[in-house]
Amino acid sequence: MSQKQFDQSAWAEKWPAPAKLNLMLRIVGQRPDGYHLLQTVFQFIDLCDWLTFHPVDDGRVSLQKPIPGVAEADDLTVRAANLLKAATGCDSGVRIEVEKNLPMGGGLGGGSSDAATTLVVLNELWGLQLSMEKLMELGLTLGADVPVFVYGYSSWAEGVGEQLEKINLEEPWVIVIKPECHVNTKEIFSAKNLTRNSKSIKIADFIAGQHQNDCVEVVCQRYQSVKDALVALSEFSEARLTGTGACVFAQFDSEDAAVNAYESLKNKWQVYLAKGLNESPLFSRLKIGKYIS
Repeated sequence: MSQKQFDQSAWAEKWPAPAKLNLMLRIVGQRPDGYHLLQTVFQFIDLCDWLTFHPVDDGRVSLQKPIPGVAEADDLTVRAANLLKAATGCDSGVRIEVEKNLPMGGGLGGGSSDAATTLVVLNELWGLQLSMEKLMELGLTLGADVPVFVYGYSSWAEGVGEQLEKINLEEPWVIVIKPECHVNTKEIFSAKNLTRNSKSIKIADFIAGQHQNDCVEVVCQRYQSVKDALVALSEFSEARLTGTGACVFAQFDSEDAAVNAYESLKNKWQVYLAKGLNESPLFSRLKIGKYIS
């Protein structure tokens, strides 16, 4: 595939920015700078935002349609593109079009995923040839969840969430409920009664069924709708909180069971039916297009 063919076909693509779930979240300490030390497990689901990158000649980075209430310069995709330009001296420009499907403020990582897709795809489109490790390093400056989306595979994570180890998991059907609230992550992590000294566990402990989320109690105390969603979903399967929420989720052994839960819940809740994925749809797409080996 020639560079010209690559440019034309890849620029025309709609690129996925998938959601993630935290299958467990333990807070095992706190750094002197206030950041919490975590153990968590990330898995992707096939619910995605979709990004299209339009080349422009003036070297500027802009949005096709800014998100209401968010200054264009503060948008994570714009910041990610400008970060790439600053890190490499690239003088190319881009207009970024975002089809937003992931709920904002839900703990599914939508903004972080959009930023990661921007870093990964523009690295290819602009021919910058930065390593995955360098892209993860850049991504971490945008947010603690960005590196796992750059990494592109289900991961056991430690540190502030940036120390990643690939983990192969079952890929179950998933129901996600988005309650009518936005959980303030900073508020949850600042709560005095938040558990900050959970005992560290091993991957084998998680596989054996230890998948507590240390934020659940604090979140449910402050957000009744999250508590209500957990109760509603628990009628069908074990209900869990992803990150600090607001979204809650449950895994199902069969599509039929997940569809049954979806049909029962959809009239009262904002609910999504999805499939767990170990490989990010972004990297599946890149491989299919032979943009990466």
